[in-house]
Amino acid sequence: MRILKQRTNIRFMAHRRLALIFSGALLLLSLGSLGFRGLELGIDFTGGTLIEVGYPEAVDLGRVRAALEEDGFHGALVQNFGTSRDVLVRLAPREDIEKAELSTKLLKTLNRASNTQLELRRVEFVGPQIGEELTEQGGLAMIIALGAILVYVSLRFQWKYALGSVGALFHDVIITIGFFSVLGLEFDLTVLAAALAVIGYSLNDTIVVFDRIRENFRKMRRGSPVEIVDASLNETLARTLMTSFTTLLVLAALFVFGGELIHGFATALIVGVFVGTYSSIYVASSTALSLGVSKADFLTVPKEGAEGDVPP
Repeated sequence: MRILKQRTNIRFMAHRRLALIFSGALLLLSLGSLGFRGLELGIDFTGGTLIEVGYPEAVDLGRVRAALEEDGFHGALVQNFGTSRDVLVRLAPREDIEKAELSTKLLKTLNRASNTQLELRRVEFVGPQIGEELTEQGGLAMIIALGAILVYVSLRFQWKYALGSVGALFHDVIITIGFFSVLGLEFDLTVLAAALAVIGYSLNDTIVVFDRIRENFRKMRRGSPVEIVDASLNETLARTLMTSFTTLLVLAALFVFGGELIHGFATALIVGVFVGTYSSIYVASSTALSLGVSKADFLTVPKEGAEGDVPP
């Protein structure tokens, strides 16, 4: 029995103005939140002390915070870590007490408040100078990555596509980071690594789409640039959706079973995959169209004197 593949014929570019409004709203929300609320930076960036404590039974975080505040640990961030019996305490850098004594004093406070012997599972110290260096290096790594991509796409395709791809990557990174700012989620080194991975994922998807657009501009004799871009997006749609779906399956498994340490990493990548798939279709391609991409950009210029080199 013969099975015929049904081709999609979705007019993506007919909705590009609506997509522009949608993207603009997301970018404004993300930038506004980053500007006014900022990010809940993890200890990797701010410096300080991180202490993980194990309780024999579920614990009331409010009582833990009150006990720490009463004993002089002002501004301590207290949250569950994995289960309701595991507590993570984050303290800002302190100069009035030695690092080694800090965890001992905190554990005594919690033991006294809970009337039981608690288990000290982990203690991490990060100096403020190291946190500042990580912040600068992380931002620099992202700028270098975007600059290298701009050069690469310009050499492989054309400057209009390069601006489209980099615009899509800025779009993806800002919205992904803005998601953490809006919801007040912790932003640490694993999330920064995920943001850089989003750049790679989104770029790969965009390159596949651009390859097909370039091919169709050379192959299709009829059709406007909008029609050629739509045809190219429909031809790559199955591949794009399948790649996104299988990636999301893995990330969902990491989010559910990977533990608290990589929750932020998995969350950032899940958001990035959704945004990156969307931007490959609408942001990158729409930007290239707005810059006036046409068949003339892909015509091969004949060598001078080629027509006259006819043997007698």
